[in-house]
Amino acid sequence: MNQRLTRILVVDGSELARTIVTRVVEEEMPTVRITHCGTGQEAITHMQEGRFDLITTSLMLPDMDGLDLSRRARADHTHQYTPVVVVSGDADQRLLREGFAAGVTDYFDKSLGYRAFAEFIKDVSRRNCGLVGRILYVEDSPTAAAHTLRMMEHHGLRVTHTLMAEEALELLQQAGHDGCGCNFDIVITDFYLKGRMTGGDLLHAVRAKLRMSQQEMPVLVITSVDDGENRQVEVFHAGGNDFVSKPIVPEILLARIRSLLLIKQQFAALKSQTEEMHRLSITDSLTGVRNKRYLLDHGEQFLADRRNQPITAMLLDIDHFKKLNDNYGHITGDRVLEALGKLLSEKLREDTVTVRFGGEEFAVLLPRCGLREAQGRAESLRRQIEALRPAGHPITVSIGLASTADDTEVDLTELLTLADRALYAAKAHGRNQVCG
Repeated sequence: MNQRLTRILVVDGSELARTIVTRVVEEEMPTVRITHCGTGQEAITHMQEGRFDLITTSLMLPDMDGLDLSRRARADHTHQYTPVVVVSGDADQRLLREGFAAGVTDYFDKSLGYRAFAEFIKDVSRRNCGLVGRILYVEDSPTAAAHTLRMMEHHGLRVTHTLMAEEALELLQQAGHDGCGCNFDIVITDFYLKGRMTGGDLLHAVRAKLRMSQQEMPVLVITSVDDGENRQVEVFHAGGNDFVSKPIVPEILLARIRSLLLIKQQFAALKSQTEEMHRLSITDSLTGVRNKRYLLDHGEQFLADRRNQPITAMLLDIDHFKKLNDNYGHITGDRVLEALGKLLSEKLREDTVTVRFGGEEFAVLLPRCGLREAQGRAESLRRQIEALRPAGHPITVSIGLASTADDTEVDLTELLTLADRALYAAKAHGRNQVCG
């Protein structure tokens, strides 16, 4: 999803409090920009001049009550759905009794301190996310579409409108083929549409054909007020996240959209976290290349892919690395390994599998590369490493090569064994050379 600047209005009669809050919150949340003021009237002026994603106010202001300011925000067309947080020394009975009617979203006990306030603001922002996202909206009624489009776009949503489910499905398929399945964050579709496909058919296609879960692509279905419970059950059984009935009540539609955007945000965050954990699990943390686990898990599949043939395996070992560690320490040794990993990542093609095989030894699988070409590439790499001088120390490497060109049925273990024999020969003949 697209990230944008989060704007927060801080209203507090204390200039010192406003300054500290601004500094602490902006340190903790780099994508936040704070506007602060000391009176309710100044806050109202700021609200008239721009849109804010969150408003925080002291319970007692010099010119008005914090609850009154919350009521003014709810009466403002631009900020009627903006979260309002009241900052108070204690949650007195009046705040608890009148807060809901005044439109207060939450309150914070200021005795907890400014750092806690910054964490609180982050949590409130996460739970009350702004309406930021891209909507695929399917509606064949020009009148209904025009009204709903204006409403969604007024609240900052980016909307792509189509008249037919077939066109919407094509857009979703195209987004998937382009590797940009997140082009849309939510699908909103009328259940009754002209054409061969209904909104129900589109919902079914999203789940059954595109294989997109309710978290990956939330779908909100617009039904008729005359539809009975059976239609609503049908929508849920088909994988719909939620529904609204015509005539659409703006507050209800926006609440549903906000809820579904939060689901999509949580899915995107979890997916990103999962991908990062997977990347870390197959990456050598010191050198930045793949680790041995990756080679063991994917090496055979790499060899079995005929599109990669012929494949040449390269085993590369740093000469006299133990002596370097003994003389200059393991920190220097780690810097040498780190520099070598960086060079290998930069100099070898992206389709090459580069792995830290163990200690000071690296394994490389070169796809679509015969032995003769590999010898030239290995020799070039050897010279570049000789000129590298990582951490101010000269190093050399010995390289052993083995190719599948003569035997395409050779497995990973056999190929690496042949490359290891060639590496042993390179070391036996004086090191700092290529054998294969």
